[in-house]
Amino acid sequence: MTWQDFPKIELHLHHEGAAPPEFIRRLAQEKSVNLSGIFDDSGSYAFDDFPDFLRVYEAAASVLGSPDDYARLTAEILARLAGHGVIYAETFVSPDFCGGGDVSAWREYLHAMTEAAAQAEAAHGIVWRGVVTCVRHFGPYRSRAAARCAAETAGQGIVGFGMGGNETMGRQGDFAWAFDCAREAGLGLTTHAGEFCGADSVRQALDDLRVDRIGHGVRVVEDPALMDRLAASGVVLELCPGSNLALGLYPDMRAHPIDRLRRAGVRVTVNTDDPPFFHTTMTDEFAALELAFGWGEEDFADITSTALRAAFCDDVTRDTLKERLAAGHPALAARFSPDRMKTDVFNPDLLR
Repeated sequence: MTWQDFPKIELHLHHEGAAPPEFIRRLAQEKSVNLSGIFDDSGSYAFDDFPDFLRVYEAAASVLGSPDDYARLTAEILARLAGHGVIYAETFVSPDFCGGGDVSAWREYLHAMTEAAAQAEAAHGIVWRGVVTCVRHFGPYRSRAAARCAAETAGQGIVGFGMGGNETMGRQGDFAWAFDCAREAGLGLTTHAGEFCGADSVRQALDDLRVDRIGHGVRVVEDPALMDRLAASGVVLELCPGSNLALGLYPDMRAHPIDRLRRAGVRVTVNTDDPPFFHTTMTDEFAALELAFGWGEEDFADITSTALRAAFCDDVTRDTLKERLAAGHPALAARFSPDRMKTDVFNPDLLR
């Protein structure tokens, strides 16, 4: 079957990283900016490894210099997501790229994004919320400015705080001040860990930052005790299989640990990370997982249910999304039936 129309929720998507290369090239041409060296002959983003990916990512993001640029990008992203059945998306947005960490400038960028998102919701039915992120390789000091921006705009389309960037720079606990600031503002918390660093980086995230979700986290399979801890705690992994393959963590989808994690009772979601960079979509992710592991409608209903529960949105939004999911596919209707919901509160036995 095709998975394009299956209703989906995406929780791990970088706003700039979702910019199609043709959108960035067009914007660069409008501004007479030379971006030679970041595209290949076919017009796709070109990079060799993760550090080079970060270089290309930041070069592409450099042409996004105004609130209007971000409004246009938001409209583009949400229209594309809706075309793949996504009804709710949280994207990572960084004040470092949107006003340099200045709260007043950040408010202008955020206003532009929320207006574009409202128009996309009216046109396509997709709901957007933002997760403010600090950039790890920019250092702990700059993370504080990002956290202040998040705290000042909590509830204004912003529902969470997290950290992306180069995972090998510093330790999770170096950024504790920023996460404490965001926590006090009532925001959900997530951080990238266990991707290019080992399982201990996930342990640091749990112990030092006390996050609700982990971005990636695949390396926990190297530590069975930590995997058991995740399963018992309910902390959700925002998995991005296509990204992991594109960046060389695993040779193919069958080698990816998502199925092993799920069978161990770890709560997992499926996401695209930076889809134009990795030549993927949510439809592609579902299809690849079906091919690799034989997953079917009930499996993806489980994944979607986990994503709904793990979303940082308010309960009113969550209830509305639940109704739309139930109406969107028979497997989801069964998943969200009143009897099922009474007993299904992140029950790992339902994932085995």
